[in-house]
Amino acid sequence: MKKYIRSMLVFGSLVIIPALQTTAQENQKPIKTTPKLVVGIVVDQMRYDYLTRFWDHYGDGGFKRLVNEGFNCKNNHFNYAPTSTGPGHTSIYTGTTPSTHGIIGNNWYDKTTDKIVYCASDENYVSVGTSAGTGKMSPHRMTVSTVTDELRLFTQKRGKVIALALKDRGAVLPGGHMANAAYWYNGGAEGDWISSSYYMDELPRWVKNFNSSDVVEKYKKPWTTLKSISTYLESGADNNMYEGMFAGETAPVFPHDLPAIWENNGQFDLLRGTAYGNSLTTDFALAAIDGEDLGKDAIPDFLAVSYSSTDYVGHQFGVNSKEVQDTYLRLDQDLERLLEVLDRKVGEGEYLVFLSSDHGAVDVPAYLRDQKIPAGYMDSQGMSAKFKEFMSYTYGDADVIKNYSNAQFFLDHDVIRNLDLEVKDVQYKIGQELLSYDGISRVFTGYQMEHNEYNHGIPYIIQNGYNQKRSGDILLVLNPGVVYYPETGSTHGSPYPYDTHVPLLFFGKGIPQGSTVERTEIDDIAPTISALLGIAFPSGTTGQPIEEVLD
Repeated sequence: MKKYIRSMLVFGSLVIIPALQTTAQENQKPIKTTPKLVVGIVVDQMRYDYLTRFWDHYGDGGFKRLVNEGFNCKNNHFNYAPTSTGPGHTSIYTGTTPSTHGIIGNNWYDKTTDKIVYCASDENYVSVGTSAGTGKMSPHRMTVSTVTDELRLFTQKRGKVIALALKDRGAVLPGGHMANAAYWYNGGAEGDWISSSYYMDELPRWVKNFNSSDVVEKYKKPWTTLKSISTYLESGADNNMYEGMFAGETAPVFPHDLPAIWENNGQFDLLRGTAYGNSLTTDFALAAIDGEDLGKDAIPDFLAVSYSSTDYVGHQFGVNSKEVQDTYLRLDQDLERLLEVLDRKVGEGEYLVFLSSDHGAVDVPAYLRDQKIPAGYMDSQGMSAKFKEFMSYTYGDADVIKNYSNAQFFLDHDVIRNLDLEVKDVQYKIGQELLSYDGISRVFTGYQMEHNEYNHGIPYIIQNGYNQKRSGDILLVLNPGVVYYPETGSTHGSPYPYDTHVPLLFFGKGIPQGSTVERTEIDDIAPTISALLGIAFPSGTTGQPIEEVLD
């Protein structure tokens, strides 16, 4: 009997132990994702609702594939202002906000040099690929590392990083400090892709071959709608008073005869403001995949692509235009083309993609106003005259203000101290005056930003955009729908949802299919990609990995 029991126990253990081992193995998750290539896509000025508004027109292989097979963060927002291109690209790739990474605008007043500086300019380097000065760029104003930098460090520089965009800042900032190369478009009479001596002494052979080919020439043709314009029911009338025009046109309508207006619109620069600029960007991205052998081995590479033409088109024609709709339908085809090449050359399931935007856009305020929605334009001349009178009455001839830019006033602290005044008191007094003006919703002072900690709402967003060393003394927030801008076309920069709510899609290796309406923020992207890759977070990271994407 005892022998029988022992035999049964032994048999049972042989059955149970393998079962337990199998269950343990099934519960183990890989510590990281190992894609051969990460592709970061930033669509300049893409509102979230462009996904849903044009959905029925999209094909199955572009936006729809990313959404249906990937993970969609439906409630993704910028958590700072100003919402513009330089800060947007930087925040996506650094995992933090301007308060930490230092890129507080496309341009800003430098308090140290008493000059306006550009976010990517650097006179220490020269142009590569052109004799023009458009290549004097580097990421030196960005004070922290990027996810692309961290990949380079993690792989001992064996993983390549290539960044490209029509706009220089759309390539330089995502590429980080250690990119193998960043390329941007030089229009005018050249129509070439160029770089900076920060990255290289001369262009690689594949870039020279691309520039010497006739690829760019094929886009010197009329811009017609991809589909019948009568089916573009998701946008306003083609001919309306809310849209800008190309020089030489008499109406802002399709077709846009690019050859006829070529010389009056900067020659090859004209392509930036059409849907063709995104197609040209895709052509160059595909050439980069081949030319740099991206995704050819087990060491992850990174391709950062920014589609800039969507921003140019939005500024010119506005959120509700047929031109914006056509640009997104054509971009959808370009995305499908890119994904098909990645499937074929890197391998389906062997690459990782994220897609987001650097900011959204407000509908044309003149259009909103005509629809009885509160909106409008700042009376800059009237405000300036009233403000000058106040300053003269309050401070006499003293030059208290050094600069006004990016909706921020910069004060001369030395002058204020010579008047035996406290800087915080002057900030407050001027702020209270400005708050009384039409169109201004809120005013914040540098003292408030430095001595309070906000955790929600507009103050939180403004504080995340405030950098102690670079930002101004008085920060203005306009009313919703109110802008400094001409009365045609759309713009951006505010802390309101039309500027902050942008897409965030993850797709490919290691990404579950699904979606969330939980709030995610733009500085969550870099730590999420870092966690997927198992690499260090960028040095200034303040965002958090998105758990649903990692499950």
